[in-house]
Amino acid sequence: MVIFKSRLAKLLAGIVLLVLVNVLAQYAYTRIDFTREKRYTLNPKTEAIIQQAKQEINVTVFLDGDLPAAFRRLKLATADLLNDYKALANVRINVVFADPISGLPLNEQDTVINRLYSVGIEPTTLNIKNDNGFAQKTIFPMALVSSEGRQLPIKLLQNMDAAGSYEDNINSSIQNLEYTFTSAIKKVITGENPRIGFTEGNGELSDLQLSDALKSLSTTYEAGRVDLAVIDKAGLDRLKILFVTKPQRAFTEAEKYKLDYFVMKGGSLVWSIDQVSADLDSLRGKTEQLAFNKALNLDDMLFIYGARINYNLVADANCAEIPLAMGDGNQNQIQLAPWLYYPILLPDTTSALVKNIDGVRAEFVSTIDTIGVKGVNKTTILSTSPYNKLHNAPKLLSLQMAAEQPDPRDYASTSKPVGVLMEGSFPSVFYNRTLPEGITTSYGNFEKSKPTRMIVIGDGDIFKNQVSATDNSVFPLGFDRFTQQNFGNKALLLNIADYLSSEDNLIALRNKDIKVRLLDKTKVRTEKLTWQIMNALLPIGFLLLFGIFQYYYRKYKYTR
Repeated sequence: MVIFKSRLAKLLAGIVLLVLVNVLAQYAYTRIDFTREKRYTLNPKTEAIIQQAKQEINVTVFLDGDLPAAFRRLKLATADLLNDYKALANVRINVVFADPISGLPLNEQDTVINRLYSVGIEPTTLNIKNDNGFAQKTIFPMALVSSEGRQLPIKLLQNMDAAGSYEDNINSSIQNLEYTFTSAIKKVITGENPRIGFTEGNGELSDLQLSDALKSLSTTYEAGRVDLAVIDKAGLDRLKILFVTKPQRAFTEAEKYKLDYFVMKGGSLVWSIDQVSADLDSLRGKTEQLAFNKALNLDDMLFIYGARINYNLVADANCAEIPLAMGDGNQNQIQLAPWLYYPILLPDTTSALVKNIDGVRAEFVSTIDTIGVKGVNKTTILSTSPYNKLHNAPKLLSLQMAAEQPDPRDYASTSKPVGVLMEGSFPSVFYNRTLPEGITTSYGNFEKSKPTRMIVIGDGDIFKNQVSATDNSVFPLGFDRFTQQNFGNKALLLNIADYLSSEDNLIALRNKDIKVRLLDKTKVRTEKLTWQIMNALLPIGFLLLFGIFQYYYRKYKYTR
């Protein structure tokens, strides 16, 4: 009887302790992260932003209902992250998961989808395999964050249009969840929505060629085109970042004056410049083409800021492939062949700006030299592979070069910088100079700029998306429609925008690397029966062994 009471007391004490721990956990949320990549540990930047909130935050996640396994994993990761936010915040964060069209008839579903479209919530159609073949299902892998009268739609699913498996896309999406939500919450609680401009008027990339870049940036920024011949001082003051992408005509002194003022006031410039005129489309149907130097009237400006884009072309053994017609007469076949003048640029993994992004596809690239400027620090962010060769312009080009086998000895070299980040206070190009023609009122006489950042890239096509020749449809930035490969161009663009626009430097959140340990599908298929038998019989076997051991142990113990 005494033994029974003692055991009962211990049982009751354990139950009381368990209840007490659960009650305390409602008020003091914590957990220990044992994962190698610290996937459940929030970045200090996230903690600081979440704790800045002064008013209630509402988050509606439109990812619910009957979902495929991969999307259930994305939903659970989202819920887990938002629970961390709720525990950390000093205000209430309301989280709702909803399937907006569940149970609705088709005519009402269209009404709901159109209403969600109007606030930026876009559906995705999936082909799901079932017993009858394939069925289509519409889901909304998006969320809506709102606070203080402001709301912002955000995409939970990354790279849906890119090549790759669902697992790769979901893994990439989970890695970006913390950045996605933290960035959105920061924008709705602060009201900040930086403006990003792409110059036009000097033969830059067209709206169609920049379509995916503008669309990708517009989800979290105000992005559009800027004509330097028209914009005034007030318009420049509202801009945070300015991209100069592949100009074809020379800049006037008035346009350079406006660019210089933009830098002096603390704006960030991204130069994406083709210093040599060369184009693959111009080569098709011709035997040869001369690649010659451009006259953009920017060399003096870049030199004063601390960079020089050289008048050369990089031929790199680490390159993209292009389609070529092979054969004679009517027997022509389209085959892919390496094109040395389309190098795959390598990100410098030591730089937070380009850490964890894939190789970047480029076209007709020039190298960059840096010039010592007091107060300006330079960091190489993109470079060629060590197997490259430089050709000074003018250079005669021919598609026949693609059929030639390069001699490895000619390409044994060292990596060359083709993308440079410059940070600091830049000297003014127009300090103590008379106003150029076309500028009627001085924007100010500056000797040095406010602390700011500038990026110089020796390729004008790095932010250009491919366009279908048949219907002008746009492919995602960085996606090569010929090889079906996805490169890191879009990640580079988004990283640059984040790095240059935010003092909080949320780029660190994009670099979070989460390893998803997926099952080996080949082994699952070939060893399915073995693992089923093991999972079914091993637990029962262990129970039987434990029961036999306990029986003989008790028999031995109590018969002594």
